[in-house]
Amino acid sequence: MKVIRFVALLSMLGLLASCAPMSHHEAISSPALRKAVQSARTRSDHTALWKHFEKLALEMRVKAEEQRQLLEHYQEKSYLYGRQAQDRQSHTWALLNRYELAVEQSLAEADAHRQKAASLAREDQGVFVRQTADTPAIVKYKLRSNDITGSN
Repeated sequence: MKVIRFVALLSMLGLLASCAPMSHHEAISSPALRKAVQSARTRSDHTALWKHFEKLALEMRVKAEEQRQLLEHYQEKSYLYGRQAQDRQSHTWALLNRYELAVEQSLAEADAHRQKAASLAREDQGVFVRQTADTPAIVKYKLRSNDITGSN
């Protein structure tokens, strides 16, 4: 069972890595990532997506900070760029806003997948899986709280 989950997690991470878009600000809306989000069913799937979105948010935050420093430079030293100063400032400002929006969206997605993984972990708590030679199907047993303590 652990091997199957490991293989599924590894394949999902491979899919995410191999289908990475060319630019960082398009990373949230890539078709491969949307497909991975839609096909996520298990706790490990949601945990992998949660970590991926957090990593993506960190990358976007670094890019936004670079653009913020560049914008400050263009505003302080606009005399160096002549007629192109305003164009560079507006372009840098637009990129800064795009990266900040990507950070917010990525953090929201990460939070949603973290909550889903936590709820799946709570549901899995106390569930035991048993498969015997007599029964081809997997039978799940869920313990009630009074079964654990021994009281009736």
